[in-house]
Amino acid sequence: MSDKLHIETEPEVTTARSRNMSRIRGKDTKPEMIVRKFLWSRGFRYRLNDRRLPGKPDLVLRKYRTCIFVNGCFWHGHNVIRQLNDLQLDNLTNSECCKIPHTRREFWVSKILRNQERDVEVQKKLAKMGWHSITVWECELRRPTRERTLESLSHTLNHIFLKDHSMLRYVLPQEEHQMAAEEMKGYEGLNNCDEE
Repeated sequence: MSDKLHIETEPEVTTARSRNMSRIRGKDTKPEMIVRKFLWSRGFRYRLNDRRLPGKPDLVLRKYRTCIFVNGCFWHGHNVIRQLNDLQLDNLTNSECCKIPHTRREFWVSKILRNQERDVEVQKKLAKMGWHSITVWECELRRPTRERTLESLSHTLNHIFLKDHSMLRYVLPQEEHQMAAEEMKGYEGLNNCDEE
């Protein structure tokens, strides 16, 4: 009878989990909206999820040649510590902001590892194309650290702009300046207007 109860309750669990997972959005998340509103209020203009760039970055600031990724701590394994032995998938330890579920742990660990590897590949591709990549983590946008994180983001973007758009100063070679009343050496033109 216990087997029968287990079989009957299992579909309810999977349908509830399926319903919960379907409500998780990939675009326009709350952390992304916080970053977008802050940047817009500071005068930064951006494009959303540009398909022309690898990884479809959350925000693309063309003027700054910068892509901003607003990552969820769980989905991208923020501060998850990988043990030295990479042969087993069960070798990740939880962090404060990323708790790996105990049910179907192998599935979640492999998914998080794939996401981390993909993030590294995308950032390498963007760097080869001459783009800067900034990752903002969901936990950095919580109340105690939100303002510091957003101000740091603004400072970083301004620093990138100044570094990329700084003018190279052309130094003119030094030459002797002649006074207006001096005779020009080697000039064989008319010195006298009376000879007409």
